[in-house]
Amino acid sequence: MHRSMRIRLHVSAVSFAAATVFAGVCFAQGTNPNKVVDQEQLQQQDQQLKQHQLESANPAPAKVDPQEEAAYKAFYDTKAEDADARIQLGQAFVQKYPTSHYAESVYAGLTQAYYVKNDWKDFYASSDKALALNPDDASVLVMVGWVIPHALNPNDPDASSNLDKAERYEKHALVVIGTMQKPASMTDDQFAQTKTSLLSEAHSGLGLVYFRRQDSDDSVKELQQATQSAAAPDPTDLFVLGLGLQNLSRYSEAADAFNRCGQIPSALQDRCKQSAEAAKKQAR
Repeated sequence: MHRSMRIRLHVSAVSFAAATVFAGVCFAQGTNPNKVVDQEQLQQQDQQLKQHQLESANPAPAKVDPQEEAAYKAFYDTKAEDADARIQLGQAFVQKYPTSHYAESVYAGLTQAYYVKNDWKDFYASSDKALALNPDDASVLVMVGWVIPHALNPNDPDASSNLDKAERYEKHALVVIGTMQKPASMTDDQFAQTKTSLLSEAHSGLGLVYFRRQDSDDSVKELQQATQSAAAPDPTDLFVLGLGLQNLSRYSEAADAFNRCGQIPSALQDRCKQSAEAAKKQAR
């Protein structure tokens, strides 16, 4: 079975940087990928990581070094919010057991830990190593494809190629998610929720990629899918959805998106309420 059954850290309460200024509905000049991470989300991430061994595409070797097994167990037993400890244990593991059956799982866990730390250099390095070992890890594909358009510096000479990479990752993730099979360790409801969450985040990433490219039509289509299927819609998705709908002169729909964003506590809440009023006036 695919290794992609771990849900990455869910991205609720995301906000653009307070200093970000939108000129009307123009292309965003920068976003802040920092998240408000709650304990429930971290526990869910941790539990999914613990299930990784059972969901591997390849069966575990018949014999595993007891010390290697213990080192891996210590890594995944570390609480997800204790990113420093997880990073220390994970790096020690891959240095000592570089060819381990568990190496991809550890690199995926390190990717999540560096995400919590906002250490983007090591985040990308770890994700590259995880995907080199398993190109079909949907959770890593989705996470990286989501972070790139949020953390993008539009003045970076590699900005366009980075967006291409994010789009490629999210589209591949959508294909992988569509072919995933339910592991015996999960109930039907858990499996359905996992797929829904991954799909929502993949569409969210694509929506931000297209927004960065000033492609309002495709951005709106992706963000509508992201916000319709999400149990707790990302306020940034709703805000950008509203901007895209304004660009398409769909003002009533824009007001609805902004209203939904304005009901969610976040750094965007006041701006969404103001934008909703402005869109209502445009709709008259």
